[in-house]
Order: sequence, then C-alpha cells, then structure tokens
Amino acid sequence: MRIDILTALPRLLDSYFNESILQRARQKGLAEVHVHDLREFSADKHKRVDDYPFGGGAGMVMTIAPIHKAITWLKEQRHYDEVIYMSPDGELLDQPLVNRMSSLGNIIILCGHYKGVDERVRRHLVDREVSIGNYVLSGGELPAAVLSDALIRLLPGVLGDETSALSDSFQDGLVAPPAYTRPEVYGEWKVPEVLLSGHAARIHDWRHQQSLERTRERRPGLLGENDPA
Repeated sequence: MRIDILTALPRLLDSYFNESILQRARQKGLAEVHVHDLREFSADKHKRVDDYPFGGGAGMVMTIAPIHKAITWLKEQRHYDEVIYMSPDGELLDQPLVNRMSSLGNIIILCGHYKGVDERVRRHLVDREVSIGNYVLSGGELPAAVLSDALIRLLPGVLGDETSALSDSFQDGLVAPPAYTRPEVYGEWKVPEVLLSGHAARIHDWRHQQSLERTRERRPGLLGENDPA
C-alpha cells in the first residue's frame, strides 16, 4: 500500500511515521507513506494556501489551486484507487470501513486546515470523505495519521503475529477482552485462574464472555438488537 498525504503542515507527521510498527512496515517495504507540503504547489509568492471566504465570516479557507495541482501531479505518476479528504462530517471511521479500505493499493489523503477546503475540492477532486469522530480538530493531520495507522497494521506481514489484528477490538463487533501478563500476582491482585489453566477452549469462552460483558457495559450500541443476553 502506498499512502500520499497532502498537508500544509508536513512536520506534524514526521515523527509519527518514523516510529514503532509504522516504521517497521516502511522498512520492510510493506507500506509507503509520503508526506507532501501543499505550499510547494502554491503559485503565491508567500506560498500561501489559504484565503478569506467569499461572503465574509471568520477564519480562512484552503484554496483549490494548490490542492488540484498536487493531486494532478501525483496522478500523472501512478494510478490511485481513492482520494480521501479527512473531514469532521465525513463517513465515520470504524473497523469494518478500515477492513474494506485495507484492500486498496494507492491512496491520497488530503488534510484540511483552517475552516476547511474550497467546496469545489470536495465536489470534484475527492472520492471519499472520512471522519475519525464527531468533534473538530485544528487540522486533518492527526486524522490522516489515525487512518494510515489503522490501514497499515492490517497489511500482511506488518504485525509480528498475524492473528493479533483479528483479536483487536471491533473486529468481531465487540470490544476486546481484558489482557494480563506477568507477574501472576501483584500485591493482592491476581490474574484470573482460567488464563493460567492452559485449557484453550475454556480460555476462548472466557474471553468471549468478557468481551460481551464489556461491550454491554461500555459500548452497548455495538450490540443493539443482536445482544444475546
């Protein structure tokens, strides 16, 4: 998978993609992430990529020309499956959406900023809009990093244990069960005996029951009418 991110603030993303699992994925050649500075595509002498909104009002709007030039330049070099705009009012990102998008090959992610982008970008240059939640951030850089992380960790070979992603929260419509590690006893707090039993079927049943109970308690909307209780 190749991800090209268009942003007015590229340094915000530098450290994120050079650490941990994402760095290893890039080093293994399993994923490419390229961050592009939209200011490099600006014809303005001060390299501005924003302007005042028509009709007045507070805030600035990202202009269409640098974005159009950047997307055109990238598409001249290779095919892209989708151009994605990170927007508060886009399609809400969840695990099923991530699973579907993980099969894409090359994608462009556009980071909004200020009061967003010229509406013509959204209508004519973007294929999909994605939101990471019902709240507003200062820009699309963090959402772009979140989406990239969620996609890359699903690629074959990225995680050390291929089954790890399958047991993540939301993969089966439930939140993940509790997890424990050494020591078995810490003060008065002990690891549940079933996890020390070595009985795979009992452990599986316990984890599934814990996931159900935790989902009912914390995210009941995931169960809805499908709650087996």
